[in-house]
Amino acid sequence: MASLPATAAGVKRRDGAAGDRIFYWIVLGCGLFVLAALFAAAFSMVWDGFFALRTFGFGFLTGMEWDPVAQRFSGLVPIYGTLVTSALAMIIGVPVSLGIAVFITEVAPRSIRGPIGGAIELLAGIPSIIYGMWGLFTFAPFMSDYVQPVLIDWLGPIPVVGALFTGAPLGIGMLTSGIVLAIMIIPFVSSVMRDVFLVVPAPLKESAYALGSTKWEVVRDIVIPHTRTAVVGGIFLGLGRALGETTAVTFVLGNTHNIAVSLMEPGTSIAATLANEFAEASDDLYRSSLSALGLILFVVTFIVLAAAKLMLVRMARQRGE
Repeated sequence: MASLPATAAGVKRRDGAAGDRIFYWIVLGCGLFVLAALFAAAFSMVWDGFFALRTFGFGFLTGMEWDPVAQRFSGLVPIYGTLVTSALAMIIGVPVSLGIAVFITEVAPRSIRGPIGGAIELLAGIPSIIYGMWGLFTFAPFMSDYVQPVLIDWLGPIPVVGALFTGAPLGIGMLTSGIVLAIMIIPFVSSVMRDVFLVVPAPLKESAYALGSTKWEVVRDIVIPHTRTAVVGGIFLGLGRALGETTAVTFVLGNTHNIAVSLMEPGTSIAATLANEFAEASDDLYRSSLSALGLILFVVTFIVLAAAKLMLVRMARQRGE
């Protein structure tokens, strides 16, 4: 009779060990699935885009021609449009996101923190096609009637900088697309910043206030330095969203294959080109060129995220983490 408890304990240990092994293989499979999907997507784009890359060579990255009739394709124009619109989105969106996060965590009364936070989450859940329709039917006319004429009149005559604000007030174009993208990434970036600001230890801020620091000094010297690693991660998360956004950009960018210095001019991006022309690609070289563009977007996004990871690691080492 005394051996029964020991036997029961042994059976329990064996069952626990078996369950632990099953759990291990399940989570291992989930992790490997991510890698498999990543490599499968990369291999698919390399395989499909190899024909175009072999046909046009390095000129595919440096040329500006996109002529399906003459079977001449190059990717510099959509690459340029992708980088410019994403840069505009970050220049506009990051400061606004930082202001929103600081207001919610440090300035706003508790009674309105919840509603503002809920509004941010609601913006993050709106489908991109809604942003695109709003941008085309509401925001683009507003830009054409009220914003772009002012920018052209006031900033256009300025040397060097004025080149960015010349042309006709069409409403659509690089600037409009960048602003719409900024509105789309603000909920993601501000949510990350808000969450990391909330986990700053209260004694750190209270000590600063006790020494006579203002809210601005607490944010500048305590909150942001303590959370800068996560803040940078959130910024790059927003950049990854801006680089790959398709529907909203397609509505307001203009979808013309030309490179113009002025932000008022229409253009195109890699995602917009893929969305507009993939259904019309009737021959192998055309489809391969679009796949090559997708590969370029994949590589650019990978480089951006890899650079973010390296930056975060370096910042963590500097802090001794």
